[in-house]
Amino acid sequence: MQEKYISIGKITNFHGINGEVKVGYTKGKEHQLLCEKCFFVKNENSYQKLNLSKIRFHKNIALIKFEEINSINDTMLYKGKTLFVPIENLRKNLEEDEFLVDDLVGKNVYNLNDVFLGKISCINKQSASDLLCIKKVDGKEFFVPFVKELVPTVDLKNNKIYINAIEGLID
Repeated sequence: MQEKYISIGKITNFHGINGEVKVGYTKGKEHQLLCEKCFFVKNENSYQKLNLSKIRFHKNIALIKFEEINSINDTMLYKGKTLFVPIENLRKNLEEDEFLVDDLVGKNVYNLNDVFLGKISCINKQSASDLLCIKKVDGKEFFVPFVKELVPTVDLKNNKIYINAIEGLID
């Protein structure tokens, strides 16, 4: 089975002349970058491995030195490239109550009385909290903020997500 990859950042530019690169990433996800020993960039239909030499953070960017990139000229070959990691690496390094979008979409949604409400069709990223878009059997959709008070249980093993269907949330 071919390994699946997920994006974790993007090389935006060089930093200095010794091959260090600036990497944009999702704020607050530094721990995910720190857990990795290597990253991958996609070249046409294959992934090229880049081994981590060192990483540090400065002004909302990661400054990364890879063993394979040793000059400013080398960095230019990677500028604009997305960095990937194996999806399983990311899954095992998630914090408690942290989930990948791919793991939530398609899951069955129930109220706290175990009544089926629909399936998650997508997740909308918002600044305050993500919104779960839930498609009911009749095709209508409703949104639920992905916060613990409204989504107390995510049971990926049993393909079930429970929501606190407070009055006015679904209709």
